[in-house]
Amino acid sequence: MDVLQTAEKEPGQAEIFKSGDRLLDFDLSEELNHGIAVSNLAYAVAAELGQDEEFCYQMAIAGMLHDIGKLKLTGYINGQENDPLLIEELKYVRMHSSLGYEELKNQGYSELVLQSVLYHHENYDGSGYPSNLRGDSIPLGARILRVCDVYAALSSDRPYRRAFDVSTVIELMIDEIKNFDMEVFLAFQRVVHNNK
Repeated sequence: MDVLQTAEKEPGQAEIFKSGDRLLDFDLSEELNHGIAVSNLAYAVAAELGQDEEFCYQMAIAGMLHDIGKLKLTGYINGQENDPLLIEELKYVRMHSSLGYEELKNQGYSELVLQSVLYHHENYDGSGYPSNLRGDSIPLGARILRVCDVYAALSSDRPYRRAFDVSTVIELMIDEIKNFDMEVFLAFQRVVHNNK
Protein backbone atom coordinates (compact mmCIF):
# COMPACT_ATOMS: atom_id res chain seq x y z
CA MET A 1 0.00 0.00 0.00
CA ASP A 2 1.45 3.38 -0.86
CA VAL A 3 1.96 6.22 1.60
CA LEU A 4 -0.91 8.34 0.33
CA GLN A 5 -3.39 5.48 0.63
CA THR A 6 -2.19 4.88 4.20
CA ALA A 7 -2.43 8.58 4.98
CA GLU A 8 -5.95 8.85 3.63
CA LYS A 9 -7.13 6.25 6.13
CA GLU A 10 -6.17 8.65 8.91
CA PRO A 11 -8.34 11.77 8.64
CA GLY A 12 -6.40 15.01 8.65
CA GLN A 13 -3.09 13.35 7.82
CA ALA A 14 -3.23 13.34 4.02
CA GLU A 15 -2.32 17.00 3.69
CA ILE A 16 0.90 16.40 5.61
CA PHE A 17 1.98 13.81 3.07
CA LYS A 18 1.08 15.75 -0.07
CA SER A 19 3.12 18.58 -1.49
CA GLY A 20 1.61 19.82 -4.71
CA ASP A 21 1.57 16.80 -6.99
CA ARG A 22 4.50 14.93 -5.48
CA LEU A 23 5.38 12.56 -2.71
CA LEU A 24 8.86 12.23 -1.29
CA ASP A 25 10.24 8.78 -0.63
CA PHE A 26 10.98 7.33 2.79
CA ASP A 27 13.44 4.44 2.81
CA LEU A 28 12.79 2.45 5.99
CA SER A 29 15.86 0.27 5.47
CA GLU A 30 18.07 3.36 5.17
CA GLU A 31 16.53 4.85 8.32
CA LEU A 32 17.08 1.62 10.26
CA ASN A 33 20.71 1.44 9.17
CA HIS A 34 21.16 5.08 10.18
CA GLY A 35 19.60 4.37 13.58
CA ILE A 36 21.94 1.43 14.15
CA ALA A 37 24.98 3.52 13.21
CA VAL A 38 23.94 6.37 15.55
CA SER A 39 23.14 3.88 18.32
CA ASN A 40 26.54 2.19 18.18
CA LEU A 41 28.41 5.48 18.01
CA ALA A 42 26.36 7.09 20.81
CA TYR A 43 27.13 4.15 23.11
CA ALA A 44 30.85 4.40 22.34
CA VAL A 45 30.99 8.20 22.76
CA ALA A 46 29.13 8.02 26.09
CA ALA A 47 31.61 5.39 27.28
CA GLU A 48 34.53 7.54 26.09
CA LEU A 49 33.10 10.40 28.16
CA GLY A 50 33.27 8.15 31.23
CA GLN A 51 29.54 7.61 31.62
CA ASP A 52 28.37 4.48 33.44
CA GLU A 53 27.06 1.37 31.66
CA GLU A 54 23.39 2.28 32.21
CA PHE A 55 23.85 5.73 30.65
CA CYS A 56 25.67 4.15 27.68
CA TYR A 57 22.90 1.58 27.26
CA GLN A 58 20.23 4.30 27.33
CA MET A 59 22.21 6.24 24.72
CA ALA A 60 22.20 3.16 22.48
CA ILE A 61 18.40 3.07 22.76
CA ALA A 62 18.13 6.81 22.09
CA GLY A 63 20.38 6.46 19.04
CA MET A 64 18.18 3.76 17.58
CA LEU A 65 14.98 5.75 18.20
CA HIS A 66 16.16 9.32 17.60
CA ASP A 67 14.41 9.71 14.22
CA ILE A 68 11.26 7.70 14.99
CA GLY A 69 9.20 10.87 14.52
CA LYS A 70 10.03 10.73 10.81
CA LEU A 71 7.57 7.86 10.47
CA LYS A 72 4.83 10.43 11.09
CA LEU A 73 6.23 12.55 8.27
CA THR A 74 6.74 9.86 5.67
CA GLY A 75 5.88 11.97 2.66
CA TYR A 76 8.22 14.78 3.61
CA ILE A 77 11.48 12.90 4.13
CA ASN A 78 14.33 12.24 1.69
CA GLY A 79 13.68 14.85 -1.00
CA GLN A 80 15.20 14.34 -4.41
CA GLU A 81 18.44 16.14 -5.33
CA ASN A 82 16.78 18.14 -8.10
CA ASP A 83 13.69 18.79 -5.99
CA PRO A 84 14.74 20.53 -2.75
CA LEU A 85 12.46 20.74 0.26
CA LEU A 86 9.98 23.56 0.21
CA ILE A 87 9.76 25.92 3.18
CA GLU A 88 6.51 24.29 4.24
CA GLU A 89 8.09 20.84 4.05
CA LEU A 90 11.07 21.95 6.12
CA LYS A 91 8.65 23.09 8.82
CA TYR A 92 7.19 19.60 8.97
CA VAL A 93 10.59 17.87 8.87
CA ARG A 94 11.68 19.97 11.83
CA MET A 95 8.75 18.53 13.77
CA HIS A 96 10.21 15.02 13.74
CA SER A 97 12.09 15.31 17.04
CA SER A 98 8.98 16.60 18.84
CA LEU A 99 6.80 13.95 17.19
CA GLY A 100 9.29 11.27 18.20
CA TYR A 101 9.20 12.47 21.79
CA GLU A 102 5.38 12.45 21.78
CA GLU A 103 5.36 8.94 20.31
CA LEU A 104 7.74 7.57 22.96
CA LYS A 105 6.83 9.46 26.13
CA ASN A 106 4.12 7.07 27.35
CA GLN A 107 5.90 3.87 26.36
CA GLY A 108 8.18 3.44 29.36
CA TYR A 109 11.40 4.96 28.01
CA SER A 110 13.73 6.74 30.41
CA GLU A 111 13.85 10.52 30.66
CA LEU A 112 17.38 10.32 29.24
CA VAL A 113 16.08 8.65 26.08
CA LEU A 114 13.13 11.03 25.79
CA GLN A 115 15.18 14.21 26.26
CA SER A 116 17.87 12.95 23.89
CA VAL A 117 15.31 12.26 21.15
CA LEU A 118 13.52 15.57 21.69
CA TYR A 119 16.62 17.76 21.61
CA HIS A 120 18.98 15.93 19.22
CA HIS A 121 18.78 18.79 16.69
CA GLU A 122 19.71 21.52 19.16
CA ASN A 123 22.99 23.22 18.28
CA TYR A 124 25.47 24.19 20.96
CA ASP A 125 25.35 27.83 19.83
CA GLY A 126 21.56 27.98 20.28
CA SER A 127 20.66 27.86 16.59
CA GLY A 128 19.00 24.43 16.59
CA TYR A 129 15.45 23.20 17.12
CA PRO A 130 12.86 22.62 18.55
CA SER A 131 13.65 24.98 21.48
CA ASN A 132 16.82 26.89 20.55
CA LEU A 133 18.58 25.54 23.64
CA ARG A 134 22.20 26.61 24.04
CA GLY A 135 25.32 25.08 25.60
CA ASP A 136 24.90 22.97 28.70
CA SER A 137 21.16 23.64 28.79
CA ILE A 138 21.01 20.95 26.07
CA PRO A 139 20.87 17.56 27.80
CA LEU A 140 24.14 15.62 27.49
CA GLY A 141 22.41 12.76 25.67
CA ALA A 142 21.14 15.14 23.00
CA ARG A 143 24.60 16.69 22.62
CA ILE A 144 25.99 13.20 22.06
CA LEU A 145 23.30 12.31 19.53
CA ARG A 146 23.86 15.60 17.67
CA VAL A 147 27.46 14.68 16.86
CA CYS A 148 26.72 11.01 16.15
CA ASP A 149 23.74 11.81 13.92
CA VAL A 150 25.73 14.20 11.73
CA TYR A 151 28.63 11.78 11.43
CA ALA A 152 26.39 8.82 10.56
CA ALA A 153 24.54 10.87 7.92
CA LEU A 154 27.69 12.19 6.22
CA SER A 155 29.49 8.84 6.26
CA SER A 156 26.59 6.98 4.62
CA ASP A 157 25.42 6.82 1.02
CA ARG A 158 22.37 8.93 0.28
CA PRO A 159 20.12 8.88 -2.80
CA TYR A 160 21.68 12.18 -3.91
CA ARG A 161 25.38 11.55 -3.03
CA ARG A 162 27.97 8.95 -2.09
CA ALA A 163 29.27 8.64 1.48
CA PHE A 164 32.16 10.89 2.42
CA ASP A 165 35.35 9.31 3.74
CA VAL A 166 36.12 9.72 7.46
CA SER A 167 38.67 12.52 6.96
CA THR A 168 36.25 14.55 4.85
CA VAL A 169 33.44 14.01 7.35
CA ILE A 170 35.62 15.28 10.20
CA GLU A 171 36.63 18.34 8.14
CA LEU A 172 32.99 19.10 7.33
CA MET A 173 32.04 18.76 10.99
CA ILE A 174 34.90 21.02 12.09
CA ASP A 175 33.56 23.63 9.66
CA GLU A 176 30.32 23.51 11.69
CA ILE A 177 31.95 23.14 15.11
CA LYS A 178 29.64 25.79 16.60
CA ASN A 179 26.90 23.14 16.49
CA PHE A 180 28.70 20.76 18.83
CA ASP A 181 29.77 20.50 22.45
CA MET A 182 33.57 20.49 22.18
CA GLU A 183 34.05 17.88 24.94
CA VAL A 184 31.61 15.56 23.18
CA PHE A 185 33.18 16.26 19.79
CA LEU A 186 36.67 15.42 21.06
CA ALA A 187 35.40 12.18 22.63
CA PHE A 188 33.69 11.36 19.33
CA GLN A 189 36.95 11.97 17.44
CA ARG A 190 38.83 9.62 19.77
CA VAL A 191 36.20 6.93 19.19
CA VAL A 192 36.30 7.34 15.42
CA HIS A 193 40.10 7.36 15.22
CA ASN A 194 40.46 4.38 17.59
CA ASN A 195 38.08 2.33 15.45
CA LYS A 196 39.95 2.83 12.17
